[in-house]
Amino acid sequence: MRIAFFIILFLQGVLMSAELLHVKVKNVDIPVIYEKETTLPIVSMQVVFQKSGSIEDGKLPGLAKLTAAMLSQGTKTLGNVGFAKKLEDRAIRFGVHRGTETMVMELSSLKEQFGYGLDLVRQIFSDPNFTEETLQKVKTTAIGALQRKQDDYDYVASVGLKKLLFAGTPLQNPSDGTIESIQKITLGDIKAFAAKHLVLARAIVVIGGDIDKDTALEQVRKFLEPLAVGENEKLPFYEASDAQKELVTHKEQTKQAYIYFGAPYYEKIDSPDLYISRVAMYILGAGGFGSRLMEEIRVKRGLAYSAYCLGRINKSNAYFTGYLQTKIESQDEAKKLVKKVIEDFVAHGATAEELASAKQFLLGSEPLRNETLAQRLTRAFSEYYAGKPLGSYKKDLENIEKLTLDKLNAYIKSHPEITKLSFSIVTK
Repeated sequence: MRIAFFIILFLQGVLMSAELLHVKVKNVDIPVIYEKETTLPIVSMQVVFQKSGSIEDGKLPGLAKLTAAMLSQGTKTLGNVGFAKKLEDRAIRFGVHRGTETMVMELSSLKEQFGYGLDLVRQIFSDPNFTEETLQKVKTTAIGALQRKQDDYDYVASVGLKKLLFAGTPLQNPSDGTIESIQKITLGDIKAFAAKHLVLARAIVVIGGDIDKDTALEQVRKFLEPLAVGENEKLPFYEASDAQKELVTHKEQTKQAYIYFGAPYYEKIDSPDLYISRVAMYILGAGGFGSRLMEEIRVKRGLAYSAYCLGRINKSNAYFTGYLQTKIESQDEAKKLVKKVIEDFVAHGATAEELASAKQFLLGSEPLRNETLAQRLTRAFSEYYAGKPLGSYKKDLENIEKLTLDKLNAYIKSHPEITKLSFSIVTK
């Protein structure tokens, strides 16, 4: 198996590997992650703007999401309908979305339509459809979605957990905003947010498909030319709270208890030990059937259909979190059991059988995570964004294969903070 494993890694390194390139635009060195893939005559590109997501909403939660929605409405000259029709006529896919830390513009098309698509989308930079009419339409859509989410108890519980873990920070606010905050956002707020964040200094480009390297760099340069230089800012890091608080939201309509839990997780996105975290979290709760949490809560006691937990490690934050849904009369028992399973895991670590099973899955399923160009480019971007060299996942896989039980359990015992749980529960 060891020989086969390294043959796979070798083939991936030779046949499927992204490159880190750079292109200068107005004397700004723009990183470009590129991979050529000629299986299909398709080209796709993402422009990722750093520190431009919901973490930048300030006093107006939902501002980044609303700005992304406005940028997706095409140009003022063509209008949303006219712009969308030009895209549809040539089967070009385009959209703008925001994450917690970033805002992303995406474009994909057949190879022969890619240049046309870039020329069309580039017009948004100089002629965005920033009108009061468009803003009201986008607001109406956003508010309607938020109204529907009031009856989405998973959403209610997850938002409540973020309030507990990140109180007093930008992360305490729902990234979709609230009905009240969306109503307050003005066209001036949208314009100011776009002007500050859609700039060269914050841009990272990911491009791949049936396009040669020189053409890709020239297309990127041309596309970004209208943008101002702007400034990038350091992304702050927010620690999750260890206060072990509980928030209970009562909903008469629910027939289940929705239990979300979380705690600090003292890890960083560039930690050399993340491969150990991956194994530990797989064993504890991210691995589905066979994981500790699922085994104790569903298999042995039948308290929930599913239960999971994992470590979320980002540039701006890191925390341990999980979820289960149970009968209302079982919620106290389930909550106590979650605490006990996690405390026992930290105190006693994993077993040799659990480590062997985790290795078998994580190493055996690796080729499936590299099948498509999108998967490979996403992984390459994640490595670059975390400050790691492209292809560093291969070293992580080697380290997972070599990981000993003693080293794994020493790591698990070094993270007692994950036992300091806060709970957000929606129940009757």
